[in-house]
Amino acid sequence: MSQKHVLQVFEQYQKARTQFVQTVAELATRPKNIETLQNAGVMSLLRPLLLDVVPTIQQTAVLALGRLANYNDDLAEAVVKGDILPQLVYSLAEQNRFYKKAAAFVLRAVGKHSPQLAQAIVDCGALDTLVICLEDFDPGVKEAVAWALGNIARHNAELSQAVVDAGAVPLLILCIQEPEIALKRIAASVLSDISEHSPELAQTVVDAGAIAHLARMILNPNAKLKRQVLSALGQIAKHSVDLAEMVVEAEIFPVVLTCLKDKDEYVKKNASTLIREIAKHTPELSQLIVNTGGVAAIIDCIGSCKGSIRLPGIMMLGYVAAHSENLAMAVIISKGVPQLSVCLSEEPEDHIKAATAWALGQIGRHTPEHARAVAVTNTLPVLLSLYMSAESSEDLQVKSKKAIKNILQKCTYLPALEPFLYDAPPNILKYVVGQFSKVLPHDSKARRLFVTSGGLKKVQEIKAEPGSLLQEYINSINNCYPEEIVRYYSPGYSDTLLQRVDSYQPVIN
Repeated sequence: MSQKHVLQVFEQYQKARTQFVQTVAELATRPKNIETLQNAGVMSLLRPLLLDVVPTIQQTAVLALGRLANYNDDLAEAVVKGDILPQLVYSLAEQNRFYKKAAAFVLRAVGKHSPQLAQAIVDCGALDTLVICLEDFDPGVKEAVAWALGNIARHNAELSQAVVDAGAVPLLILCIQEPEIALKRIAASVLSDISEHSPELAQTVVDAGAIAHLARMILNPNAKLKRQVLSALGQIAKHSVDLAEMVVEAEIFPVVLTCLKDKDEYVKKNASTLIREIAKHTPELSQLIVNTGGVAAIIDCIGSCKGSIRLPGIMMLGYVAAHSENLAMAVIISKGVPQLSVCLSEEPEDHIKAATAWALGQIGRHTPEHARAVAVTNTLPVLLSLYMSAESSEDLQVKSKKAIKNILQKCTYLPALEPFLYDAPPNILKYVVGQFSKVLPHDSKARRLFVTSGGLKKVQEIKAEPGSLLQEYINSINNCYPEEIVRYYSPGYSDTLLQRVDSYQPVIN
């Protein structure tokens, strides 16, 4: 055979390999093909091609692997068991930018599925190499690498700590200063993932100077970037008063309030979450939010969205109101109660209703004035029906009961209390009767109304244990009226009267 014929064999083999990896990479983009590829033993066929002499075959083989590993944890597991990770890590350091991006994509795909798979990446020494690649001149490589680091860090504190120990944080902060929006976004997302797990990890991110750079990007026009920036600041602020104060000192107010009007729902949600995480710590931080118009802005935001986007705003109002009478009054003055009542009635999800019930309880629990502000919105009957409903989740029932109790124990607005005499179960009835026993001795108008509306008659029908708190309350109410009035409204009194009629001997002249 001539030399030409010999070389032709190699050319054909190369073309076949090229066609194979390109076709597999293409097939792997469609989920319906994955199982067939897996059953055909695609992993063991791709592995030798990672060391192919032709760079494009290497890169395409890596890309195909990444797509497969991204699909499910079985395939990601196969990458780990096939001893492919060490080869990828070695190549990350040695190869060109196209290969680096593809290799980082595989690590990202493997790492996302579970802490165990992410740990396998750490165990094969990938972190040091990935962090070196964060200094690559190519923004696409930095982006791919940051994404891989984020998928490792997000699982738990130990994996996040490993990413921190490899020296990633200062380089990620340099990445958020790069001009490319996609790179900024992924870097902010990784800082958020690291900060989430513990105060110590959040402090590491803060110490590297992240807050100032993140705060500057709150007004960036790119919605996806804003989402990640607000998320990162929220994850930092949630851990402690000190960290929350450091976020506030970066002058995020009132700038962050503009995000509550953003067209992007997740920008709204993450901005509400950030404000909630600051408000929950102290009355002083909540007061600062009130002073900058934050409560009114949150209430408007709750009114303009639905479902889970509302949830952090609802909770934020509860946290603010919980701190003090004045802060709860600030929520009332900003018309927060009617908006929360709307949420309680129209939200289908139990966990959102439960958060709303809790928030209303925090507003109404301070003074009679606070309780009245909640009671006049007709919220109490809604809370009672949620508490009584067999369809309500246990958490919703518990939160509704607690809110009713909190509000009733302060409520002196009798028109709101009266329906409860007829509808409330015994464990709530005692709070209602208790409030009447406090108000009626001091209000003659209310005493008269209580008789004409049928309230006094209803109280006589209540069966209370002798010596119980409920019986004491009933006695206090009865002591507000002449004895014959109480007797007149007692059950069986009409029968007694009829008996007297039967036995009465008229005087005949």
